[in-house]
Amino acid sequence: MTSPQDALKRAAAAAALRFVEPHSIIGIGTGSTVNFFIEALAASGMPLRGGVASSEGSAARLRAAGIAVLDLNELDGIGLYIDGADEATRTRVLVKGGGGALTREKIVAAAAARFVCIVDESKLVTRLGRFPVPVEVIPMARALVARALRARGGRPVWRESFVTDNGNQILDVHDLEIEDAGRIEREFDALTGVVCTGICAARPADLLLVARPGGVEEI
Repeated sequence: MTSPQDALKRAAAAAALRFVEPHSIIGIGTGSTVNFFIEALAASGMPLRGGVASSEGSAARLRAAGIAVLDLNELDGIGLYIDGADEATRTRVLVKGGGGALTREKIVAAAAARFVCIVDESKLVTRLGRFPVPVEVIPMARALVARALRARGGRPVWRESFVTDNGNQILDVHDLEIEDAGRIEREFDALTGVVCTGICAARPADLLLVARPGGVEEI
């Protein structure tokens, strides 16, 4: 039985289909809402040249759907990237990385001419910070980075028993007061040992599709 939240995720995913052009190459994010998008894309029968996946999990789902998985290094760029978010504001600034794919997600987003973010209404917030900010770190630097994050007012928690597709670890940073998301993104990214920060302010979404019981809002 489909839960009300899953129904909203499916609605957001279906709404993104109209931005996909036949015979194009698209970027595909990671997460439950994106999984619904891959299902909808496969069911649509739309012919594509292929997709660039932001995680091994999404790559496997694309292959299972009969969609070729392409190497971003072999491309000059991609026209469209579809992904979800753990939090989003009306300025389209995001927190990503709940699934641990934040680095690859941000790489594919940076390569895309347009980034469409698909979320259900529970992810829309007035200010980021309710969801802990994931920070991908080189394993040997985990404690070093954690101390630096605590010095900046955060409460980092090591996501034990989890390794990213890049072979790294995740610190989930709680209790942040995110007044200036861009500043925090820059500060965290500049810490030695940090691979990537889950705040997406330097490259926000171009379009946010927010699914509500009454329909999908475009922001």
